[in-house]
Amino acid sequence: MAEAVIDVDELKTYFHTEEGVVRAVDGVSFRIHAGRTLGIVGESGSGKSVTSLSIMRLLAASATIESGRIALLGKDLVRLPEPQMRSIRGKE
Repeated sequence: MAEAVIDVDELKTYFHTEEGVVRAVDGVSFRIHAGRTLGIVGESGSGKSVTSLSIMRLLAASATIESGRIALLGKDLVRLPEPQMRSIRGKE
């Protein structure tokens, strides 16, 4: 099968609050291939929106991507400098 357009592997996104750490996304993995659709469903507060915001790197200041890999066409989005990430958000 061809390379995934989006490849998320063991994504962990946590919020750091005064009360402690909230593990909003804790080990999510999935792949989306060209021409395919993925639906993410779950209860309120289960991490669906945080997963999407993590992929786009549009998280609140209190949130951090603790570990995992997010790749767009093989390009590691987690380690990409912010100016390049802004360019990707606007074009790709």
